[in-house]
Amino acid sequence: MNDAVDKGCETCAFYNAAQLKKLGINVDSADFVVALAGNPNTGKSTVFNALTGLRQHTGNWAGKTVTRAEGGFLYSDKRFKLIDLPGTYSLLSTSEDEEVARNFILFGRPDVTVIVADAARLERNLNLVLQVLEITDKAVLCLNLMDEATRHGIKIDERTLAKDLGIPVVATSARSNEGIPELIQTIYEVASNQIACKPHRIKSLPAEVDQAVDELSKKILKTYPDLPNSRWVAMRLLDGDQQILNALKNGDFVSTT
Repeated sequence: MNDAVDKGCETCAFYNAAQLKKLGINVDSADFVVALAGNPNTGKSTVFNALTGLRQHTGNWAGKTVTRAEGGFLYSDKRFKLIDLPGTYSLLSTSEDEEVARNFILFGRPDVTVIVADAARLERNLNLVLQVLEITDKAVLCLNLMDEATRHGIKIDERTLAKDLGIPVVATSARSNEGIPELIQTIYEVASNQIACKPHRIKSLPAEVDQAVDELSKKILKTYPDLPNSRWVAMRLLDGDQQILNALKNGDFVSTT
């Protein structure tokens, strides 16, 4: 049984590495790949710098003019590669930045996606959080700028928020390094499956829409049996998402190993 599980995990790792290389990411020296997502002006770059220090470099995404920042850190003898995604308000692929961020989470399948949110303006950040949770089931919410929230008299019940979202929530003030050690520990525990996420997903669809999504999702899984987000893909197809349709036609969901 354990051999089968190990073999399945190894196959998944090879698949993910191949997909990441298609996106221009070299992960040969990494044990885990971490995506850093978030709205603009949430302190995401400060979190990235706090996690990676000087172990970072920049380039462009494959075939794109959008800048890609990469870095890394070592924790518990494991090497983590951190990819700083473009700051976006949505993953609906209405701009090149959104397309890059969405494609990395969807096709690259990072081991963990850290969503950086402004604790002082949490409500406006939740749209992106919920969209990310529709795509991946391994995520951490980083409530950054907690010092700003405190200054404005804002208090957040992190435990209740984590329960409602179904993912770990870590409070940070990255510019003073507060909460960063806890964030690293949480990233490690999610990546190594010590924390099992059960992310919030859309459930209140009209009956006829829900049936259509379910039927299309099953058809997608027949063609791509290892796709972890077939229901989200089905919803995007039914919404007329041309980018996802093109991805299906181009074989972006297919393992290249």
